[in-house]
Amino acid sequence: MNLYDDAVLVLKGYENQGDQGDQAALREVYLDHLAAHPDGMWKPCQAGHLTGSALVIDPARGRVLLTLHKKLGMWLQMGGHCESGDTTLEGVALREAREESGIETGLTLLPGGPVRLDRHPIPSPCNWHLDVQYAALAPAGAEAAISDESLDLRWFAYDEVAGVADASVVRLLEATRARL
Repeated sequence: MNLYDDAVLVLKGYENQGDQGDQAALREVYLDHLAAHPDGMWKPCQAGHLTGSALVIDPARGRVLLTLHKKLGMWLQMGGHCESGDTTLEGVALREAREESGIETGLTLLPGGPVRLDRHPIPSPCNWHLDVQYAALAPAGAEAAISDESLDLRWFAYDEVAGVADASVVRLLEATRARL
């Protein structure tokens, strides 16, 4: 199976996660995008492309790891573009979480597939990121290390996130905590 086929299966399965309202509608937007754009997984697709991200969470300590994105200057979850060697959306999210958090071993995705979907505009020549958002559980004693893609990397208590991050990160944290 290739990444495109995996993405379609993951998104079709997302309907069974109990999501309603905007998430169900967004799921259809993602599936329609892929049906109309066979290259819709990749950064060069000017109509937009799927991305994978993961909120790194340490439930035992009640905290999340956020990165201060170098280009956007915003505190965000780890995430990024699909690459040619990727075969699953889960793999994209976990690879990005490892690369951007510096936590190379012991990081695992929260079972149950994606936690949320988030579609957001990006600058031209592309128009949209269609982000498939997961949650990654940090191992006990995880040591984070800043990557070249970040200005900073920091653990935040759950109740601090709304004060530093935008609403999409807050919604991702809420949905993750509801699944724990």
